Amino acid sequence: MEDRVEKEASRLKDLFKSIPKNQLDVAEGLITQAARLRILLDDNWKDILEYGEYEKFKQSESQVPYDRKRPIVETYDSRDKTYQSIIKQLTDLLPHRKVDSKTKLLRR
Repeated sequence: MEDRVEKEASRLKDLFKSIPKNQLDVAEGLITQAARLRILLDDNWKDILEYGEYEKFKQSESQVPYDRKRPIVETYDSRDKTYQSIIKQLTDLLPHRKVDSKTKLLRR
């Protein structure tokens, strides 16, 4: 897993290399955490694809089983929100590009 995290961290560092050096030093922890989360999300997603989002569940033997969301789905959702938040923080650190007025008009 660590190898996968290192590869993802390297990929993210390359994507965010235009962040000013002083901010990149601070963002280093965000990049590492984003890499870890991405790997965990990928693994969770494989599990969800294989076993589904819902499972039959019952509180006791005498009850009729019902469909409930698997705990890994809740974990995936929570991790995904955190991952998106970190990526947003990193993206906000990128230098802003100057957009000329012609390009701005075409974006609508």
